[in-house]
Amino acid sequence: MTSAAPRGRRNDRKRRGRRVLPLRHLLSSLLLVALLAMLMLRGYVHSEILADHRVRPPAATDRVPESVLAGGPVIDARSTTGPAGSLTVPDHRIVLTFDDGPDPKWTPKVLDALRKHHAHAVFFVTGTMASRYPELVRRMVDEGHEVGLHTFDHPDLSYQSRSRIDWELSQNQLVLAGAAGIRTSLFRPPYSSFADAMDNESWPVTRYVGSRGYLTVVNDTDSEDWKRPGVPAIIERATPEGGKGAIVLMHDSGGNRSQTVAALDAFLPRMQQRGYEFTNLTTALGAPSAHTPVTGRVLWQGRAFVWAVGLSEQLTDVLAAGLAVIGVLVLVRFALMLLLSYLHARRARRKGRADGPVPTRPVSVLVPAYNERACITNTVRSLVASDHPVEIVVIDDGSTDGTADLVEAMRLPQVRVVRQRNAGKPAALNNGIAHARHDIVVMMDGDTVFEPGTVRELVRPFADPRVGAVAGNAKVGNRDSLIGAWQHIEYVMGFNLDRRMYDVLRCMPTIPGAVGAFRRKALDRIGGMSEDTLAEDTDVTMALHRDGWHVVYAENARAWTEAPESVQQLWSQRYRWSYGTMQAIWKHRRAVVERGPSGRFGRVGLPLVALFMVVAPLLAPLIDVFLLYGLVFGPTQKTVLAWFGVLAVQGVCAAYAFRLDREPMRHLISLPLQQVLYRQLMYVVLLQSWITALTGGRLRWQKLRRTGVVEEPGVVAGRRRNTEREPVA
Repeated sequence: MTSAAPRGRRNDRKRRGRRVLPLRHLLSSLLLVALLAMLMLRGYVHSEILADHRVRPPAATDRVPESVLAGGPVIDARSTTGPAGSLTVPDHRIVLTFDDGPDPKWTPKVLDALRKHHAHAVFFVTGTMASRYPELVRRMVDEGHEVGLHTFDHPDLSYQSRSRIDWELSQNQLVLAGAAGIRTSLFRPPYSSFADAMDNESWPVTRYVGSRGYLTVVNDTDSEDWKRPGVPAIIERATPEGGKGAIVLMHDSGGNRSQTVAALDAFLPRMQQRGYEFTNLTTALGAPSAHTPVTGRVLWQGRAFVWAVGLSEQLTDVLAAGLAVIGVLVLVRFALMLLLSYLHARRARRKGRADGPVPTRPVSVLVPAYNERACITNTVRSLVASDHPVEIVVIDDGSTDGTADLVEAMRLPQVRVVRQRNAGKPAALNNGIAHARHDIVVMMDGDTVFEPGTVRELVRPFADPRVGAVAGNAKVGNRDSLIGAWQHIEYVMGFNLDRRMYDVLRCMPTIPGAVGAFRRKALDRIGGMSEDTLAEDTDVTMALHRDGWHVVYAENARAWTEAPESVQQLWSQRYRWSYGTMQAIWKHRRAVVERGPSGRFGRVGLPLVALFMVVAPLLAPLIDVFLLYGLVFGPTQKTVLAWFGVLAVQGVCAAYAFRLDREPMRHLISLPLQQVLYRQLMYVVLLQSWITALTGGRLRWQKLRRTGVVEEPGVVAGRRRNTEREPVA
């Protein structure tokens, strides 16, 4: 017999081995699926999906019964055994019929005119319009009018299969159930006219629809209001001859119906004075009402469908508004980036000529490291080669791969190793600050290498006593892969060009963890590196602004960092960045209402960070969503032109950013693909960050796997680069 304990352990192992989808992943996936479903539904009810706009030309009539061709406008083909019959409207009765609605602008005016003159009519509604404006269908029924089917999508049914005909009718009925709680027995085929126009192609459709229990209603008096011939012409064509009854065809949708509304106001009282009565069809024929109440499952299915259509309409409006917002944000951001980056480059060039001697006092360089064995020697060697006197402090944060031992084995005199239990990067940096001997503290990552002049360029701005921190120019070292090239574009265009803009506006939001320098006095005043957020670099930068320090950008302080080389690693890194940025914005939110330097940053810097680093990336995929929507559903040409217009603006901005950084333009070849694919990844990451924040989730530090591919400044996987650059404008 197997004991219970081993069985329990096996079950525990099975549970541990079974991966559970995190809530934030599930919610983001459901949101994307729901968004796609809503857009598809929107396309469906706007006749952009499954629409068939073919119209069959007239055909022979030899297979249509003579009694139908010579009969009245109401065709009763419900009998499966006997011949089809036809009905006419009695004398001095007019059945006004309105096709193609309801329309949000013209249908209410038609209903107002009918109510004003105590007249009734029949509205043959399409499912696409009725599902979008169900309140008008309810008003029709509430005011005593009859409603008939005009199919869901308005196709020529003579081209359609029986299954498609059934679909058109059932969907149309579903909408009526959801909008007004009824079903109807009246049907008018799209593109129909008089009974004598029935032909060998349309007659089988009429027979089949009749077998499904419907009366087919055509007309015997056509106002031709769709031609907009003028009010007198509409009245003349709608007037029956000799006091005869008539079914009059009009339209309350499909274009400008102002002439129809004006004609009703004259036509209704005129014909009433002649003794005519405007009634519903079944009233005129002395038949039971065409409406049957629906209950139960059908009613709730209809309501659910109408509600979903309404939601898709509202969502599309929101997305369209979001697209407008992102369009404005993109253009404003690019305009600001181009203008302010140009001003920054000119200012940097003037400063380069006017600056006095660079401060020569030694600085402390802090290198927090956790399992950085693959790249720590490259990092330390690059610092030893610095042309500025440095003290190097490597803080080993509980590494298990021998990182500290490897550094100690290098036996470099200006390098000290500080060991601590694993406590995270902020704690490691604070420990490093405590062990630093100099007033200026440079911070970098354990996978980053400096150029010989990097520290010197970082120190230069501290000649101004108002400067509390300096942001360096982080460069992607491993840019030869596609994902590396995409990050390279992002760093040059999105990060460094942004920093030029923020420098001019004096609201730099982030000192990059890979390359930054701080005045120790400034760090002491704000309490050092905070562990409150996952983006300690953004957090400390905002705290410095609020304390009144200037934070500037040193474009020539270049550092080469190893960017993530897989989608999973990139996801983990950006997930932490975006979530940490949100945490920092929330932490410093009170700056918005404070006075002095803190208030200036709160009312200038925080809104810009929120707009350009949170809202804009979250809305940016709308450009691609509407691109796909436009390509599938149209208008294709305008959509493509608009998308390429946005891409051109981005291309100009990226090219200027590459010129400022003296970068070769060849990597911009992948910019279009980056904008389509990379942007979606960043969107999902940001969306997950929002969900994590809203659900109260906690995100831990995640260690990225390093390869040590960035060997020396300007040497990437054995390939040398020219690092001598001057600022340009």
